[in-house]
Amino acid sequence: MPLVPSYIKKLQNYKPGKPISEATRETGISNIIKLASNENPLGPSPKAMKALKESLENMHRYPDASGYDLRSKLAERFKVKVDNVVLGAGSEGIMSTIMRTFLLNDDELISAENSFIGFRVLANASGRRIHWVPMRKYRYDLEQMATKITDYTKIIYIANPDNPMGTYITKKEFDEFYKYIPERVLIILDEAYFEFANEIQDYPDSMTYRYDNVITLRSFSKAYGLGGIRIGYGLAHGELISNLLKVKVPFEPSLPAQIAGLAALDDAEFLSETLNVNKKGIRFLKEELDILGIENIPSAANFITTVWKSEQQAHRLSNDLLAKGIIVRHLASFGWPNCVRISIGTEKENNRIINALQKIL
Repeated sequence: MPLVPSYIKKLQNYKPGKPISEATRETGISNIIKLASNENPLGPSPKAMKALKESLENMHRYPDASGYDLRSKLAERFKVKVDNVVLGAGSEGIMSTIMRTFLLNDDELISAENSFIGFRVLANASGRRIHWVPMRKYRYDLEQMATKITDYTKIIYIANPDNPMGTYITKKEFDEFYKYIPERVLIILDEAYFEFANEIQDYPDSMTYRYDNVITLRSFSKAYGLGGIRIGYGLAHGELISNLLKVKVPFEPSLPAQIAGLAALDDAEFLSETLNVNKKGIRFLKEELDILGIENIPSAANFITTVWKSEQQAHRLSNDLLAKGIIVRHLASFGWPNCVRISIGTEKENNRIINALQKIL
């Protein structure tokens, strides 16, 4: 028997967006801007930062393992019970717990090919059979996903909006898809970009679908600017949550993460400013990209993915922008070698990348 399972040996390390410090070392440019990882361009929630600073003297204490205060506040916010809420180190932390809690030996998974890379890593690491369904026009093909459901299907993963495409499935599409879902199948609706998509009329806010076999995942990383803290939450039927709580890592999330999350929920002013900056940025970037003749995908998130004629062209563009002090995300590792994702920045940052694109092209 091998020490390391074959499906683990085949895995490739996740490669995150290039850090600013690394880009500075490589280029020698001091005023690097990072538009690669869909981070909040305004920084973290001020109320969250204030709460963290005031709590530093308690960092020798373990966090509340149940996360009761934050779970209670989330329950109040979404009009559910505390027993319907679970916390994790980002949505990926909860996904990992879901895998360990619900998957049996012969269980299978279904998702879109080349969607969120974090789920792909976790799914492949599970060693189970996975049906990867190709996207159609950069969108989840729910019709084809439904045809892959078998007696062994246990988990279906849907990122809505999707990362890295920024597309979303509609209410009508989800309603039709759900007709084909057996009660024994768990649907993960990953809504990490929920706040940015929520105003879209036909976007299916999963909190209106409180089915027993649907779990909603959301995050503080994007809209509240707490990506470095690693805090996310899940909302689901009490029976699902009670079993997740048995399996999840003790004392996760950390004490700073729970404190930051609690304070961020009260930072309505920061959230409003974030959404306004994103809305203006999306509109500006799309208009300018269209003027430049750069193919781009309409986005319901806080980034725009551009489409190029070849992998070589996309790779060269990413390098050319880096040489000008701008980090973007070439999506080859996601399975989209001819695509480059651009996160929405501040007004100054958005102008800078458009000016750079004008010169490069």
